[in-house]
Amino acid sequence: MPRFKLTIEYAGTRYSGWQIQKNARTIQGEIDQAARKVTGRKDFELYGAGRTDAGVHALGQVAHLDVSTNLPPETLRRRLNDELPSDINILTAAVVPHRFHARHDAVARRYVYQVATRRTAFAKAFVWWVKERMDLARVRRAADVFVGMHDFSSFAVAEQDEETSSLVLLERLDVVEDAAVVLFVIEGSHFLWRMVRRMVGVLVAVGTGDLEAEKAASFLSERSGIPARLTAPPSGLFLARVFYEGDRRDDSVSVVTPLMTSG
Repeated sequence: MPRFKLTIEYAGTRYSGWQIQKNARTIQGEIDQAARKVTGRKDFELYGAGRTDAGVHALGQVAHLDVSTNLPPETLRRRLNDELPSDINILTAAVVPHRFHARHDAVARRYVYQVATRRTAFAKAFVWWVKERMDLARVRRAADVFVGMHDFSSFAVAEQDEETSSLVLLERLDVVEDAAVVLFVIEGSHFLWRMVRRMVGVLVAVGTGDLEAEKAASFLSERSGIPARLTAPPSGLFLARVFYEGDRRDDSVSVVTPLMTSG
């Protein structure tokens, strides 16, 4: 039985996250149904690199699919896409060794969060519109403190996977202004449930003056419920890349959705 590595993009607005759930539409559930139709198989494994929440999007989610089929990878990709709704798209499919695991072999993940600084008629599902003016110099100074190895317990949901350590190596947290969008580019070894959205919420609060930078920094050394109350909405969050051993890390990141010129 071959193992396929799938790279997937999706708009998560209509879905209850990645993971299959009873009585809810999910990304994994849609791909599962498509694989059943295309291969005629019911006994297969589909495993994603990360479990994105309801409403969260992906530019480069990775999954491995173990399924008995004679279809070449490119044919499998095209036929899966024929069965999938228009807001889920398999970008690439490749046969990989059975030792490859989409989640466990990942060495880093990159998320991008988009904050709109103006009202938009077109991009509401892909941004968080922050009406208050943000001081980006304050935001960047606060963001710098989060980079490195820290305990991010304050930024996580209490019910975490026992296998997941609250110690996270945050390798990158860039704040980039592009026309009417502020991009938060966040890269690290792994991420806790809701961690990215809570970090963005805290940093935005620093930028608008609702939270002092020193207070934000204290969340790394003492447990606090404040980040949970400041959780950013899922609409602006994208799983941009999943990195594996040997992958090249480029620094280029651009606005995901168009029509966000300052006009």
